[in-house]
This record gives sequence, C-alpha cells and structure tokens, in this order.
Amino acid sequence: MAELPELWIRRERPEDAEAVFAVIEAAFGDRSVAEFAEQIRASADHVPELAFVAEEEDEIVGHTMLSYVAVEGLDRKLLVLTPMSVRPDRQRTGIGRALVQASLSNADSRGEPLVLCEGIPAYYPRFGFRSATALGLERPDERIPDAAWMAVPLRSYDPAIKGRVIYPSFFPPPPGA
Repeated sequence: MAELPELWIRRERPEDAEAVFAVIEAAFGDRSVAEFAEQIRASADHVPELAFVAEEEDEIVGHTMLSYVAVEGLDRKLLVLTPMSVRPDRQRTGIGRALVQASLSNADSRGEPLVLCEGIPAYYPRFGFRSATALGLERPDERIPDAAWMAVPLRSYDPAIKGRVIYPSFFPPPPGA
C-alpha cells in the first residue's frame, strides 16, 4: 500500500491566491466559484484568520473559508462556510474533513455562536451541522433546498439567534435557480 503524503492545514496567505483559485476551479469544474471566493476575500465580511488551505508536499490541494453574513433584525453577523473545495484527485481522502474541522474549531475558539452552510445533506451532518431552519434561521433565498440549509451550533450558541439570513449581493443564486 502506498504511503499518503503528509497533510498540513494552515491559514491561507496572500501568496496562495493563484493556487487556491486553481483548486476551487478544478473542484467545482467552474471558474465562477473561484471568482466568487475572490469576491468574498475582497469583501469587508471576509475573515482572513478563518480561511484555510490543505497542503501536501508543498502543494495546495484544498481550501475553505468562513465569512460573515447578516441576519435580519440582529446586530451581530454570523459565519458561513463557503466555498469548500478539494482538488478532484485528492477528494475522498479526508482533506475536506480536516478543512471543515479546522474551520469549526477556530470559529469556536473565537467565541462564534454557530456556522452556517449551504451544503450536501449527506456530508455536513457528520460535523454537527443540522437544519438551520429548525434553529430559527431562515434561508436567504427560498430556492435553496431546505435540506441543504444547515448550521452547526458552537459552544457560544444562543438559541435567541433567529431571523432571515441575508447574503451579500455578490453571492450567487442557488444552483438551478
């Protein structure tokens, strides 16, 4: 059996931008998702300390980031995990899991109450994600499938955090919308 290369999860650095763009584009098969990540990075709601890359043998093979989104009627913003990508030849090897765990752990240590995501219902619950709607957080767009609209409460979670989530204007519409 071949030995797997050592995986490092670290904070994204400015010099990673080109490699991150390539990973996202390859993972989604679509340049627009990589451009979306660049828009997040350029926004005031980007949290550089919560953007991570997965590196193997000095090569970036995965990426994810957390940024803030508004909630109607609330003074505070909440984190959303998007996008999360792993290079196609390295998918299903635990890289995505390591990236999501690093994101959640770091958000938790900052005292964030929860992390939202619009994701694959068969994948994200393993990290504690569950229905955001059931937690009282309404979808920013009704075309987002309710099963894909999830949140994971962290240690500072407050059940009083409720309302309709509002995405920045540059967030893309749901797939197929």
